[in-house]
Amino acid sequence: MTPLAELLARRIEAGGPITLADYMAECLLHPQHGYYSTRDPLGRGGDFTTAPEISQMFGELLGLSLAQAWLDQGSPTPFVLAEIGPGRGTLMADVLRTIRAVPGMAAAAQVHLVEASPALRARQRETLGPQVAWHDGIETLPEAPLFLLANEFFDALPIRQFVRAGTGWCERLVGLSPEGALQPGLSAPAPLAALAHRLADTAEGDVVEICPAAAPIAEAIAARIARHGGAALIVDYGGWHSLGDTFQAVQGHATADPFAAPGDADLTAHVDFEPIAAAARRAGAAASAMVPQGVLLERLGIAARAERLARGLSGPALESHLAAHRRLTHPGEMGRVFKALAIHPQDQPPPPGFEPAPRLTAPE
Repeated sequence: MTPLAELLARRIEAGGPITLADYMAECLLHPQHGYYSTRDPLGRGGDFTTAPEISQMFGELLGLSLAQAWLDQGSPTPFVLAEIGPGRGTLMADVLRTIRAVPGMAAAAQVHLVEASPALRARQRETLGPQVAWHDGIETLPEAPLFLLANEFFDALPIRQFVRAGTGWCERLVGLSPEGALQPGLSAPAPLAALAHRLADTAEGDVVEICPAAAPIAEAIAARIARHGGAALIVDYGGWHSLGDTFQAVQGHATADPFAAPGDADLTAHVDFEPIAAAARRAGAAASAMVPQGVLLERLGIAARAERLARGLSGPALESHLAAHRRLTHPGEMGRVFKALAIHPQDQPPPPGFEPAPRLTAPE
């Protein structure tokens, strides 16, 4: 049993089962034993690899999309160039390198990172140097035009899970087995006002996931964009209109039991982009249509960029480059399961690569 498992077991013994959201929050961010608080989880030596670590093309193309949005909005100076959940800082490094080719943009950019993990902050400082400011949350970012990136951020936010039971819902909780091990269970069924609208499109036993933190974070980002201008590019695995159990643990680049070693595995769930878009609109900004990552990168010119980079490569380096291109864009790899959404001012078009959302036929 891990040290965090022992702490959680004592907490459950004293106060009863906890929600899946509370369990995820402790596993990921406990100050002494949390997964992100204690390690750099990325790369071959970690537990997973993100798109910026696969190829520089990902960051370059997102950087070009932000650059064109900046130009379209009159090149505001200065502006906040921010990333939430910035990993090792690789994505921001690629974006900064790319925008140096846009006259005046790099000089106007003030780089801010929203990062809770001390271990990852140290790694980001190594990658990006001292010109970066760090924040614990969105609320302390400067009030200025905001051009923001969020790649694989929302999937790590804690979720609550509910299982349809008649006209009510059972919540997934984490309790203890008779032997004292952590295990999932269900609460008694009860009506739930927040999910009353889902009775029309779910059946007995269906699972619906709610991410309590996602909408407030999206709303805070969108409110700044509505006030000052800017754009936010959100890329993550997920879909539209949550349905099904997507909670998972990843350890050593393979799926794992999420309750076996709390604090030693990454815990994630698929992102529901629908409430993120709705929150952005409530805050007075516009949200684009959701687009698969592969389609977004193709629209932004990844094929031409990949061909150009390939000219100087041969042997294993070329093979690795071609494999990275495929991994980012192919529907059987990251191209379809990962989606993207842009938040932008209502009076501006979506950033390049995105399309306006279809008109709503009913209120959100």
